[in-house]
Amino acid sequence: MEANNSNIEHESGDNNRTDTGEEKDENRSGWLDMVEMESGSGNPNHTMKSTHNEKRPLFAFPRRPALRITTEFDSESAIFFHKISCKLLDSLAKFKFSFHNDSKGDVSEPQISFVSKHLSLHYDLEEHNALVKSSIDIGPRLQLSAAHDVKAQQGEVAMLAHLPHPGYSVELSTPLPSLGLPKATFKFPVGEVSLQEKEEGEEEQVNNLLSVSGILKGQFLNGVCTAQYKDEDFKLRYCYKDDEMSFLPILSLPSNALAFAFKRRFGPSDKLSYWYNCDSNYWSAVYKHTNGKDFKFKAGYDSEVRLGWASLWVGDEGGKAKTAPMKMKVQFMLQMPQDDIKSSVLMFRVKKRWDI
Repeated sequence: MEANNSNIEHESGDNNRTDTGEEKDENRSGWLDMVEMESGSGNPNHTMKSTHNEKRPLFAFPRRPALRITTEFDSESAIFFHKISCKLLDSLAKFKFSFHNDSKGDVSEPQISFVSKHLSLHYDLEEHNALVKSSIDIGPRLQLSAAHDVKAQQGEVAMLAHLPHPGYSVELSTPLPSLGLPKATFKFPVGEVSLQEKEEGEEEQVNNLLSVSGILKGQFLNGVCTAQYKDEDFKLRYCYKDDEMSFLPILSLPSNALAFAFKRRFGPSDKLSYWYNCDSNYWSAVYKHTNGKDFKFKAGYDSEVRLGWASLWVGDEGGKAKTAPMKMKVQFMLQMPQDDIKSSVLMFRVKKRWDI
């Protein structure tokens, strides 16, 4: 017991000495801070930051939103297309103004657009017409959308419900004013089926019939088989694709029209595509060469219109101008009719974007 008491007293004495040392360190650091403050007050070159003496403007004006100006010119129509856009309310909404003008300076098709996540408004200044679209999430799995054409007094309302199982959903849509039962579409991982009421017959005797359309997809022989039915037309399509070759036959019923497409890749930058219609004997071929994503050359021939052509893209063909070099895309196209080579036409298209 005495040994234990002596150990306890020894430990408590160590703790007291430690606390006393810490108190001395804190007093010493506080004394040094006071000396530094006093020396700083006497030194004219010593600067101190004070939040109380900072002068702030009484009224803070909002910064001007960044403007994006896009201009596009097509030599075939000789018409310019201009679009000015900017983001508002911390990118919660976007404002757009677009119009066309020809070589004489005449302005046509001016439109103003206001687009946000749940509401969009498109106004045509010439037609004095507005198109309003809205989309609202009612719940975690239910979405309501609507569109209305003010001048035509027509619109559409749709409701989409996502089922608990991934890939399954049900959508009901109807035009306004409503003419009958709404269109129902059921989507699932391998396709979709739609039911819609249609009117058939003459004005004196109109019959309301239920129309069925749908599409199904599935794996078959290392490829994808697709069956599509719409307006009493049934199409069967099979697609086989690997790293070097693609083969796509298409059969239409009841017309028994057969067509197929064939693609062959010769490397990472060269590809040849061929399409043939067995019913009409028309065919077309396209050769494509790419050098990165900003350079593409195409050349092809279409037997139906008896036309050969070649096209050169500078800038991503399917991308936007902001991702292209110098934010500009250029396309040159040469069209050569087989029956009259002398009437060949060289066309070009330019799209440029400025950020201000």
